[in-house]
Amino acid sequence: MTRMHDPAHPGEVFREFLPEEMTVGEVAARLGVSRPHLSRLLNGHTAMTAEMAIRVGMLTGTSPESWLANQMKWELAQALRKERAVVEPLTLSKAS
Repeated sequence: MTRMHDPAHPGEVFREFLPEEMTVGEVAARLGVSRPHLSRLLNGHTAMTAEMAIRVGMLTGTSPESWLANQMKWELAQALRKERAVVEPLTLSKAS
């Protein structure tokens, strides 16, 4: 299995979109979420959910699909780092 590069958490990417003069509280209010929840997202401590991806997409003029794709890439990279038991591949037989 190939190793993925270490993609940024989508919350950290979202942080780059935000104007420096906006507070986390102001952005949270625009998104309709709590300040603590947005802070956890921006710091990479919680996932970009489908609902949040829709809201972030509306705020930034980007697609929710791109935010969810970033989340999936980040999660897969994290999972590939972990040690796991060897899994024996299936041997598929040809259909007659």
